[in-house]
Amino acid sequence: MTVAQSYTIESVASITGGVCYGKENLIVKTLSIDSRSLQLPEEILFFALVGARHDGHLYIKDLYQKGVRAFVVSNSECTDLKQYPEAGFILVPDTLRALQNLAENHRKNFSFPVMGITGSNGKTIVKEWLYQLLNESYSIVRSPKSYNSQVGVPLSVWNMNSEANLAIFEAGISQPGEMDQLSKIIQPTYGIFTHFGDAHRENFKDEVQKLEEKIKLFSSCDSIVYCADNKLVDESLKSRYGQNKELISWSRNQAANLMVVSEEIKGNRTFIKIKYKKETKEINLPFSDKASIDNAITCWLCLLNLNVDDETIKERFLKLEPIAMRLEIKEGIGDCTLINDYYNSDLGSLGIALDLMNQQQKDKSKTLILSDIFQSGYTNHQLYKAISKLLEQKKINRLIGIGEGISSQSKLFTCNASFYRSTDVFLADLNRNQFKDEIILIKGARNFHFERISNALQYKAHQTVLEVNLNAMVHNLNYFRSLLKPSTKLVVMVKAFSYGSGSTEIANLLQYHRVDYLAVAIADEGVELRNAGITIPIIVMNPEPHSFDTMIEYRLEPEIYNQTICLEFEKALKRNGVRNYPIHIKLDTGMNRLGFVHHDIDTLLSLIVNNDHFFISSVFSHLAGADEQQHDDFTARQINSFTQWSDQILSQFSYPIDRHILNSAGIERFPQAQFNMVRLGIGLYGISATHQEKLMNVSSLKTTISQIKEVSKENTVGYGRKGQLQTDTRIGVIPIGYADGFNRKLSNGHGKVMVNGQLVPVIGNICMDMSMIDLTNTDAKEGDSVLIFGDDYSVSKLAEQLETIPYEILTTISRRVKRVYFQE
Repeated sequence: MTVAQSYTIESVASITGGVCYGKENLIVKTLSIDSRSLQLPEEILFFALVGARHDGHLYIKDLYQKGVRAFVVSNSECTDLKQYPEAGFILVPDTLRALQNLAENHRKNFSFPVMGITGSNGKTIVKEWLYQLLNESYSIVRSPKSYNSQVGVPLSVWNMNSEANLAIFEAGISQPGEMDQLSKIIQPTYGIFTHFGDAHRENFKDEVQKLEEKIKLFSSCDSIVYCADNKLVDESLKSRYGQNKELISWSRNQAANLMVVSEEIKGNRTFIKIKYKKETKEINLPFSDKASIDNAITCWLCLLNLNVDDETIKERFLKLEPIAMRLEIKEGIGDCTLINDYYNSDLGSLGIALDLMNQQQKDKSKTLILSDIFQSGYTNHQLYKAISKLLEQKKINRLIGIGEGISSQSKLFTCNASFYRSTDVFLADLNRNQFKDEIILIKGARNFHFERISNALQYKAHQTVLEVNLNAMVHNLNYFRSLLKPSTKLVVMVKAFSYGSGSTEIANLLQYHRVDYLAVAIADEGVELRNAGITIPIIVMNPEPHSFDTMIEYRLEPEIYNQTICLEFEKALKRNGVRNYPIHIKLDTGMNRLGFVHHDIDTLLSLIVNNDHFFISSVFSHLAGADEQQHDDFTARQINSFTQWSDQILSQFSYPIDRHILNSAGIERFPQAQFNMVRLGIGLYGISATHQEKLMNVSSLKTTISQIKEVSKENTVGYGRKGQLQTDTRIGVIPIGYADGFNRKLSNGHGKVMVNGQLVPVIGNICMDMSMIDLTNTDAKEGDSVLIFGDDYSVSKLAEQLETIPYEILTTISRRVKRVYFQE
């Protein structure tokens, strides 16, 4: 997060109560808490945050080598001026509290209005829509993306600068006590409460406690905007603040400052009529879902309270655009990867998007298509000079700049760069052949309509797509990590095309989040990951002798499961002149699949003890029924056998060897058997044996309605005339079939899909490339989206229809189905 104002190390130490070591006069402008995400390292102040499973102090050496010189630490051993002679350190008791104290102090420098937004849902939408609606009238500082946490809020407030005259920050909490700190940092003068729901309820005694904690944000506010239709919200705000603050409410069914008179939905638009200060007012919204309507009314009330005139309000609401809550990753032309982020453009979000870009294949060339950035608080020269430094630091190979502002500063950019005055000019000049095997980040302000560029560069393929929510995957990863001891290592299974989600994209994400190992089924999967720039250790679970030379070349570590495979791999190591190569010993404790059984252990030890070709990285086994309580006694016997057998093996070696037996279900149900490593598989993708409510859905299979036709009851539908019609029927044809992984057993009403929130049956036999569905009782139209499985209709429910397991469905989705990745 970059701010125009500068601080010295000495002044930061004074603010945070820290002690200086080294260079006290270093100037810092930027705060960082992530060693993987650096912008302009010479201006960074790095806070070494410490958590249950991470410690920022471990990355100081690497950051110093990358040019960072200023650090806030809580470990005095890190302030080694001999090792870091050009550095300045601030030693504090708690680095997170120091970050918060610095932001709180920085906030005190500014007296312009600050909007503070909280609620269970809608915080980011309301913040971004207020920005859209007000940015022509104000110079606004706002939270990047959904930076609303104990770390995100101070980073957001740090953006406040003397060029701005309005700030909009959101604040989110997940447990009691957190809002006390956030309210001191934000110190809002104007409060907005969006919606009260079930999010994060598990850490609060009840709804009342959660709400009381949230509204602590408004203690410094002069006025508070909210919807009075939630009785608990209305009563709580009136009870706490009704005597000393202006409460500004809206409602559909009771007296309020803004009363909704009527709402009429026509297609995708909503026409709303209200009463405000005894006057009737109207707006036209480009949305029709209830959540968007509610959020828009909240924004409308804010604008009315700020005395924005009615004509301006009508005009700006007509131009209101959806918020891209997530960066979108999809396949482009010429084997390119596209990253779409064309709904907002500022220096902070550019840094976030470039970091995501650098998570992708590291050996690919990187191209940035960037529009003008507006209202940054900098002159054009200052802004694009900073961006030029950022692109150099992020190793961007090519820049395509679009807009008058960036074009006027073309001489500042040292990378391969070309410039266009408008999107139309760029598209008119576009040669699709100039994009080949590269990563392309499309980043622009909304009025440049960069979705047109994305459409031009996107690989035109199947209308059926598998959407993969990378944020949900990280949530699931963190959930399982929360169940582990800090010292427990993590192997993540990415075999079978990452359970259908896509191999390289998922592996890049996991490498970025520092898992210890990846595991694949066969060597070819590992080679694909290595070629995509994956450098962390990779275990091959089903190694085959013909692939051993390739495995050695690509540093892939084999599972050794019997004497034959052990001897064959030893031969390959000798052929290649390799010694001390890592291997993983598989023991069969009851799965009766691959692995050494107990009476084989002496033979195994005779092969590997004092054999300098091998280095045993781990010993492991596989649980047969960890997900089912009925097998718990058997699972306990497996764990006991593994403990005894692995003890026998480990006793023969002087170096440490990891042990692991727990899979996803085992991590949840048998935490006492963590040993020092576990294997995470289907849990990462959102399937739990015991706590499904703790996980988020990762994958959504979607298609569209290609054609709708009316078919009379004397006709049949599909191959074999199996679709027997009992009445005149409205048939929808969707471009998904068994070649895409839509199982043929779902034919003839056995399966259902979701259209506009309504389940409709499959009719007739599923074909290779398409299927037919019954739309008789829906208002669906051609082009509407169809959900095969996802958030609203889980893959587990689809698995129940097929009398199978979610694994089978996920892994049989054809590779011809385009994967589209989203990340916030």
